[in-house]
Amino acid sequence: MALAAGAAQAWAGRPRNERIEVVDRFAALVAGRRAELAELIAGEVGKARWDALSEVDAMIGKAKLSGRAFHERTGTSSSPLGGTTLAVSHRPLGVMVVLGPFNFPGHLPNGHIMPALLAGNTVVFKPSEHAAAVGEWMGRAWLEASAPEGVVQVLQGAAGVAQDVIADRRVAGVLFTGGVAAGRAIHRSLAGRPEVLLALELGGNNPMIAWDLDDDEDRSVAARIIVRSAFVSAGQRCTCARRLIVPRTRSGAALVDEVIDLTGRLRIGDPLAEPQPFHGPLISAGAAAGVLSKQTLLVDGGAVSLLAARARTDLGPAFLQPGLIDVTDVPDPPDEEIFGPLLQVHRVADLDGAISVANSTRFGLAAAVLSPRQQTGHLALDRLRAGIVNWNQPTVGASGSAPFGGIGWSGNHRPAGFSAADYCADPVASLVADRLQDVAELHGVDGAEDD
Repeated sequence: MALAAGAAQAWAGRPRNERIEVVDRFAALVAGRRAELAELIAGEVGKARWDALSEVDAMIGKAKLSGRAFHERTGTSSSPLGGTTLAVSHRPLGVMVVLGPFNFPGHLPNGHIMPALLAGNTVVFKPSEHAAAVGEWMGRAWLEASAPEGVVQVLQGAAGVAQDVIADRRVAGVLFTGGVAAGRAIHRSLAGRPEVLLALELGGNNPMIAWDLDDDEDRSVAARIIVRSAFVSAGQRCTCARRLIVPRTRSGAALVDEVIDLTGRLRIGDPLAEPQPFHGPLISAGAAAGVLSKQTLLVDGGAVSLLAARARTDLGPAFLQPGLIDVTDVPDPPDEEIFGPLLQVHRVADLDGAISVANSTRFGLAAAVLSPRQQTGHLALDRLRAGIVNWNQPTVGASGSAPFGGIGWSGNHRPAGFSAADYCADPVASLVADRLQDVAELHGVDGAEDD
């Protein structure tokens, strides 16, 4: 922390183009070692190689997007206002603490770090304890990209380390991506410290409505979108679909059957194996056991297992074969994010009921509707409560050119993505005149003539 605080003033004083050059050099370095970093991600957190490569590509692309957002959202402007000029500029906050998750150990912290550096902040980065090697790699890469000493500090450790650094009075901002319990704990720890900016992205209990799919080809396409949304990265993306909502009709049942069939054919295996698997293990054996425990609780509460998620002990203790579970007749299914490959199915009578079920959550990160009907799509876009609402697209794979974040328990109204520039700089409004301008007549002054 001392190094980051000591480097803050000098880094903020660097010309913008120099800060941009450092970020661009980092992106070029990552591009030159794309395969190396992808293999490190795959080996450490269990992502399939193709999935890890797509993460590295997102890191590379983030440099250009962050630069564009920096200029568009936090640049300078001026306009005449009476006899003065109204000027708007932006200043860095100071030392930003970035707390990274395990599921995107490179891309998600990178999405905070790049905008923070471009704005003139210094960064203390604590990677997930499950992704320490990726964090160390990134720290070395920033040094190789000629980031001055102290500008990017990597701090390793578990939750206690994060708590200690957040408590430091030199912290100007905390940028966290992770689970809701940890996010709420950080929020509580900063109570009474309004000077510390807090940006939270906390996952979701994301719904996907599949409607009007009477055509066989439409159902096949929808099934592929659903499977990708629910099970990519072993279901360990904050935008993964957790709840599939379908009509209580023959076509709804046919779609569920198609999803079950496709899910049962997914190849699960070593993330670096050839041919490549759809997904590898969960982050730990404990995480895998937790998903199976949630499945058991749902069945005990009245849910029907359509395709049981099951342990793949032949592959290792953290591997799961994905599953689907019908919770239609569960009176009050738990509103929680089950962070793994288990999709809950709801069957409803009509579209109003589907939207009501979709919105029955304290979360609000991502939602989607799959339907060929314009009326259905537009109605869902208008009424679904989430920060990301897609039509005929997966819930996963958000665009870096758009804001990224949610409402309710999914965040604190500080969207990342293209909007990350907003929480990395303070706006400053100035009234400017090149000479002294007398104020309006002062009333109530002895010796002056009052109106």
